[in-house]
Amino acid sequence: MDTVQPRPETSVTLILLGPPGAGKGTQARILQSRFGLVQLSTGDLLRAAVAAGTEAGRKAKAVMEAGGLVSDEIVLAILKERMAEPDVAAGVILDGFPRTIGQADALGALLAEAGKAVDCVISLDVDDEAMIERISGRFSCAACGEGYHDTHKTPAKAGVCDQCGGTEFKRRADDNAETVRERLAAYHAQTAPLIAYYDEKGLLKSVDAMGSIDAITEALGTIVAGVSA
Repeated sequence: MDTVQPRPETSVTLILLGPPGAGKGTQARILQSRFGLVQLSTGDLLRAAVAAGTEAGRKAKAVMEAGGLVSDEIVLAILKERMAEPDVAAGVILDGFPRTIGQADALGALLAEAGKAVDCVISLDVDDEAMIERISGRFSCAACGEGYHDTHKTPAKAGVCDQCGGTEFKRRADDNAETVRERLAAYHAQTAPLIAYYDEKGLLKSVDAMGSIDAITEALGTIVAGVSA
C-alpha cells in the first residue's frame, strides 16, 4: 500500500472535502507520498506566504494584523503563486478551499487561466454521532504528543504514555461533544452547496470515512489512480 506510484504525465487538481476529524490531513499525506501530489491547506498557504513576504503574503499580513478576515481575492492570489511553483507539477490536493460556491467559481476561473481544471472532488462522508464520539474521546501525551482515545486507543499502562513514559495528558479545549456537534453542523451547512455544485459537474466521489485508515486509503488511492491515468 505504500508503493510509490508513477507521477502522472499531466497535472492533477483534487479537492478533498470532509469535516474536522474525518482524516483529511492523514489521507492527504498518504496521497502525497503515493502519487507525488502536494497538499495545499489554506491556513498553511497563508502562513507560508506571509513568512516568505510575497506580494499576496504582504497583503494578507496587513489584513490579519488589522484583525480582519483575508479576502477571497488574496487567498486566490496566494494559491495562484503557490501553484506556479515547480514542486506542484504533478498536481495538488486542495484542503480547506473552496468553502463557498463563489470560491469554487473563482477557483475554476483561476485554473482555466492556466489551462487546468478541477479533476475530482472527494467527499469524506461521516456519521455525525460516531464522529462526535471519535473526536470528543481524543487526548494526547503532553510531553511527546502521542495520540490516544478513551475507547479506541488507551495507554497500555493507565496514565503512562506508551512512547515516552510521560504521565501528563491533555485534551484540546474544543474536543468536547457540544463543540464538535456545532462544528459538524456548520460544516454540513457550508459544504452541502459545494457537494451539489460539484456533483452536477460530474466531479464528485464519496468515500466512507468511518472505516479503518487502511480502507479509506485504499478507496482514495483507487479514485486518484483513475483520475491520474
